[in-house]
Amino acid sequence: MDAFVGRHRELAALEASYKSGRMEFIPIYGRRRIGKSELILHFIRDKKAIYFSGKKAPEALQLREFLELAADGLGQPLLAQAAVSSWREALELILANRPAGIKLVLVLDEFQWTAQASPELPSLLQAICDRESRKNTPLMLIVCGSYMGFMEKEVLGRESPLFGRRTAQILLKPFSYQEAGQFHPQLATADKAMIYFLCGGIPYYLRFFSASDSIPMNIRRQLLNDYAALFREPDFLLREELKEIERYCGILFALASGAPGARQITDKTGISERNLHYYFQNLIELGYVSRRHPLTEQTPSPRQGQFRIEDPLLRFWFRFVYPHQAFLGQNGPDRMFAEHIAPHLDAYFGEGFERLCREVLPALYRQEGVSGSYTVGEYWDSTTQIDVVGLRTDNRVDLGECKWGAIRSSVSLEEELSVRLRRYPNPSNATLQGRVFCRRAPRRFSRPPTHRWHTLEELYALPSRC
Repeated sequence: MDAFVGRHRELAALEASYKSGRMEFIPIYGRRRIGKSELILHFIRDKKAIYFSGKKAPEALQLREFLELAADGLGQPLLAQAAVSSWREALELILANRPAGIKLVLVLDEFQWTAQASPELPSLLQAICDRESRKNTPLMLIVCGSYMGFMEKEVLGRESPLFGRRTAQILLKPFSYQEAGQFHPQLATADKAMIYFLCGGIPYYLRFFSASDSIPMNIRRQLLNDYAALFREPDFLLREELKEIERYCGILFALASGAPGARQITDKTGISERNLHYYFQNLIELGYVSRRHPLTEQTPSPRQGQFRIEDPLLRFWFRFVYPHQAFLGQNGPDRMFAEHIAPHLDAYFGEGFERLCREVLPALYRQEGVSGSYTVGEYWDSTTQIDVVGLRTDNRVDLGECKWGAIRSSVSLEEELSVRLRRYPNPSNATLQGRVFCRRAPRRFSRPPTHRWHTLEELYALPSRC
């Protein structure tokens, strides 16, 4: 699929900045593979623009490539032969030769690598922003980076020379489940959902899944084939941004195999709880892991926190592929899938469905006219697990049970949910509403439902804000 999908709000924001009568400085950031570069390239496709992507290379080589791209973007071949020795000279040369009467879009993508080779660059851009803003220069400067920690500290942070200069910013997030479904519009809703459970809202991953193949075939071809791009993607992601890869792999494997707490992870990896904080901080900054707490109206205890892998591809890879690489290499994708994945796939999809239902709850609230604020999460304690919690400021709490597999008895399922409602901490005596989220509802209910039921088809048919 080659068509550009989604990002309507982001494109609208960029177009509004482009059409403004002032100099614009817009940082765009987000995790790798999220589609930042594709968004920018789509935006500048019909504009006078210079697009430069930084790399791990000496400053002189990056300057030469920048001038060559500027010569092409501005239609001025002589710029490619200009003798410059610094980014200051290169940028001043571009500004002196910018086209008259139209806004020039200057993009510095993968900004972290350019700034690493040229540490003075943020201060230089600050001076340009200040000067050109005073002159109302028709210039739109976009800096883009994948390492969120760098962008938040070195571009957006208070200690950055660029602090306070931005006229807008875009934190690009994964596609929603509905936008992800647009990559395979011809598929059945359940197939769209299963692809989402494997790829999340990452456009780079979604494009590799073929609508003409079944889900098991896509898994074998795209995730178990050592020649496929996605097979080594987790290893690439970690090595691109992190050191001590073995330790990070150990942590992610422990999480994927069901060790969500620091003490359990220490037991599995041998890394002390004190040192785990450093590794989790990096994984959280990259958007690969999150820390969650049971959601109630009470302040959670730090000891109740659990770490979760947020990236579905990493979650799948470390759950199934990482521990069985030798088996896969010796026996191939078909046997690997049959013996180590297929027996557990429905349970794995069930976890993905729980995440989708938490994601969809705000859309249900919009449809139902809920006007107050709310927080969405989940709840657990030593005896009770509640998949979806919607804690609302109108003294109501929604508690949901998610069922991806077949429902043998709607009555038993509702009774089980009713028990969980009674066990949920409710000191303020809020009104508790049960919800059942299911892949398919029973054809007939033996008695009228006491809780609200939502099917997968209904969830995908909800109005989208994208």
